[in-house]
Amino acid sequence: MPVAAWGSAAAPLRPGRAHGGAAMLRARWVLPLAVGAGLGAAFARREHRDDAAEGLLARLPVLPAVAAASLPAPPGSGRTELSKYGLPGLAQLRSRESYVLCYDPRSRSALWVIEQLNRDTLSGASDRAACDFQEDDSVHEYHRATNADYRGSGFDRGHLAAAANHRWSQKAMRDTFYLSNIAPQNPHLNQNAWNNLEKYCRSLAKNNKNVYVCTGPLFLPRMEADGKMYVKYQVIGKNNVAVPTHFFKVLILEKESGEIELRSYVMPNSPVDDKIPLERFLVPIESIERASGLLFVPNILRRTSNLKAITAGKH
Repeated sequence: MPVAAWGSAAAPLRPGRAHGGAAMLRARWVLPLAVGAGLGAAFARREHRDDAAEGLLARLPVLPAVAAASLPAPPGSGRTELSKYGLPGLAQLRSRESYVLCYDPRSRSALWVIEQLNRDTLSGASDRAACDFQEDDSVHEYHRATNADYRGSGFDRGHLAAAANHRWSQKAMRDTFYLSNIAPQNPHLNQNAWNNLEKYCRSLAKNNKNVYVCTGPLFLPRMEADGKMYVKYQVIGKNNVAVPTHFFKVLILEKESGEIELRSYVMPNSPVDDKIPLERFLVPIESIERASGLLFVPNILRRTSNLKAITAGKH
């Protein structure tokens, strides 16, 4: 079936100058992310592709699109000639039993992962101990992460689609252990504040008709001593797996009443005090859209006009 467009993937942010109108525009979306994601320190001071998974694609109401629009044919040439030897490609869709992801071969991780949570997906007796982290053989060997990349790195293998979200099927849970669904995550964050956010998503799923969760990495710019903005991030292992500076989660809640509620969170990939209320990490959805190159709101509004956005100060 055709994939409904939720947004399009973009290249990682590039360095820019930190003066004039451009800096002011950038501040409009970088600052809310920094405020939401940087609360950890402030608060502490104050206190193989699986075609059998097509069913999931059918259940998802909207999906971040990654396929480029049809290329216009230059005058005097046929489109088929341009693609005679194939197009290089970049972003790659993977459909699993429990989620759909868009893989970024540059970072050796996903641009985004979307999953559907409800009372059914959270029920079951799947055993996490029977799951092992594994390479994704559907990704070319040049572009995939291995367990060896994480060994001794100091980072956890952090799930984007959380294993505990998919107890309904052992295979569904096992699919979350593909390294294409994993990103290098600060251990303290992974085991505390981020884990709390994952638990919160599950609690929402128990009290709503459906919760669609889109999770991904961010690589945000920072101003350095020379007054310019740079995007800098660590890579680990011989495959140069990119370590995100931040992570986002966008939640679309389908309420029994028919109302659609949108919540968007950003956390830094660093130790975060787990006593910080999760509401402090709410950010405007526009901030994530600008930083990630994805679009959420326009395509949600094609499905409903009954949208309520929950942001910091509105809960």
